[in-house]
Amino acid sequence: MGWRTVVVNKNCKLSYKNDYLIIRSENLQMIHLSEINVIIVENGMVSITSYLINELAKQKIKIIFCDEKHNPSCEMMPYYGSFHTSKKVILQTKWKKERKQKAWQQIVKYKIHNQAMLLKKLEIKGYEKLLEFEEQVELDDKTNREGHAAKVYFNLLFGLDFFRGNEDNTNTALDYGYAILLSMLNREIVSKGYITPLGINHKNEYNPFNLSCDLMEIFRPVVDEIVYENREYVFDKSYKYKLVDVYNRQVMIKGKDQYLSNAVSTFVTSVFDFLEDEESKIMNYEF
Repeated sequence: MGWRTVVVNKNCKLSYKNDYLIIRSENLQMIHLSEINVIIVENGMVSITSYLINELAKQKIKIIFCDEKHNPSCEMMPYYGSFHTSKKVILQTKWKKERKQKAWQQIVKYKIHNQAMLLKKLEIKGYEKLLEFEEQVELDDKTNREGHAAKVYFNLLFGLDFFRGNEDNTNTALDYGYAILLSMLNREIVSKGYITPLGINHKNEYNPFNLSCDLMEIFRPVVDEIVYENREYVFDKSYKYKLVDVYNRQVMIKGKDQYLSNAVSTFVTSVFDFLEDEESKIMNYEF
């Protein structure tokens, strides 16, 4: 897997030659595909060859396209991310209900814990309340500790006037960062042979990424931290680049500091193992 995030924001043509991404504009740029993790196309005037698209799909390099406001609007995903996709999808349809409920319980606990640890890291008082919510999470989170914790968490992080869903600078930045994060999860799920519409807890028939929405929950505080660090700034191009760089943030998983992209891969694998093997455990990341 590559490590570079390529952001294309100028009028240009993207093509392929000899394992290189070719960017033709005023100048000619060449980037070897082995170095690329994701390509984000921000400019609507960019043209791209079908040959390049096919090569990127083969090498599991994700392309994210942005709308006229430069916000992520869609992404390219291959039909089959693994040679044994059919086998994995059959297993996915047979995940046991109780096992999924236990998985969701663990995911919610980890999410609330990581929210609390972010508040503690930022020296924001009140994080202990979230640790209480963490201990109260029941099977399948029947009492919605996730929702109660989220309200307390965001009010402590961004103030009592903050409301998730308002049209403001902070919410716009969070949505942008979460979209990048969701894309990261989509790629990992597909690359392991599973499909994103069949979730663990999310079951919206109009959401093609139910499973990704489930698995991204524990990683949201990574985006929240970036937004908190830049909360006084206007949501402009440089701000977006900081959110795009979330791929290169480091977190602790299995006792080691790892780039977020590697941590996501480890976590996703552990969830699938947990759902299919009762001896397995779900891995958590920590700040």
